[in-house]
Amino acid sequence: MASPHARAARIAGGLLAGALALTGCSSDNVSCSGTSCTATLNGDGASAEILGTKLEFAGTKDGRATLGVGDASVSCAEGERISAGPLSVTCTKVGDGTLELTASLG
Repeated sequence: MASPHARAARIAGGLLAGALALTGCSSDNVSCSGTSCTATLNGDGASAEILGTKLEFAGTKDGRATLGVGDASVSCAEGERISAGPLSVTCTKVGDGTLELTASLG
């Protein structure tokens, strides 16, 4: 049977690994805090992995940004919040060839 200190160390290690997995930032254009991330995608085909989900920018048209999320395609206007796979995404800025967004789980 493990000592209380060894058990505590295993639990702390597991919690740290879980916290690192939740931050899920794998791109230079992504910044995460807790379970929320912001990203800036510039140019068609720009991508980022956020909270374990790949997002790919497919461009803008008529003030709407198109975004591939996993196998799905979604679009949003500036200020609009959408569900995209496991993520809730708010398109904070939609510009010509640029998308800034905030994403969180749920």
